This record gives sequence, C-alpha cells and structure tokens, in this order.
Amino acid sequence: MYLIREATAADVDTILQIAEDTWWPTYEPLLGKEQVTYMLSTIYTRDKILGQVETGEQTFLLLIEDGTPVAFAAYSPRNEDADIYKLHKLYCLPATQGKGYGKILINAVADRTREAGKHTLDLNVNRFNKAKDFYERMGFVIAYEEDIPIGPYWMNDYVMRKQL
Repeated sequence: MYLIREATAADVDTILQIAEDTWWPTYEPLLGKEQVTYMLSTIYTRDKILGQVETGEQTFLLLIEDGTPVAFAAYSPRNEDADIYKLHKLYCLPATQGKGYGKILINAVADRTREAGKHTLDLNVNRFNKAKDFYERMGFVIAYEEDIPIGPYWMNDYVMRKQL
C-alpha cells in the first residue's frame, strides 16, 4: 500500500536520506567515489533542498509505502521554456526498485504537468545509467546530449523527452 503527497520543509531530511541511499549504488560505479561525494555535497545540501521546497522552485512528491517514505520525484517548469516541464529528480530506495514506484511517480508528475496545461516532460539521465532503458519504456525518447559542468566534474547526460 502506498500514497503520494507533496513534500514540505519537514520532509527535507527524508529526501536527503533517500538521495544518499540511492546515489551511492547507482552512481558510484558510473562516476566514482570522489565525484559522487562532490555532487551529493553540492546538489543535495540541506539548505539547497530546503530552498527548493520552500520557494516552490521544484515541487517534490514523496511516495510513502506502509507509512515509510521510500521514493521521491521533483519537477518544475523548465526555466528557459515554461511550456516544457522537467523531471529533475526521481529516486527510489534500492530495496523498493522493481515495485513500480518510479513509474507511479513519473505518471504523477505527467498528470500534474497536464493539469498545468503543458504537454512535454523532459529529464536528464547519465548516458551510461541503466535507467535510460526504463525511461524509454516509459515513453521518453532521446532529444539531445548535454554535458553540464559541476565543479571539476562533468555530467554527461541525455536529455530525454516525453510528449504527454
């Protein structure tokens, strides 16, 4: 049994813990320990996530299984194109992967995107992340490649797009 609700400032520590527990097994084999440590300390600081939640810069959805938060997604209109929404974050605890929670959260974000009157949802995925195949099964296609500098490192991503 699960439910989805919008995260509040009180959920920031939970979001950070899910990110920490998910990032290491997902990204350390792709990026290495030093880059994961750097990116978590840059992208997933308490102040940064709290600011995104409190200002509405990103809307966070928590998926709660039997009273325990196990996954989250974050989305917003794209800054440069408000007609396109962007799924910024989608993380499910490793123990829950395969239960369909990623699909449920993507569908929840897609529903909210349509409710906002928009029909395009983008996301970034590392070009070597096996999640790319999952996103393709969810109807996303590669729109273009993007290399984003993060301090001394690079995020080598595909931007994937789904028409809703």
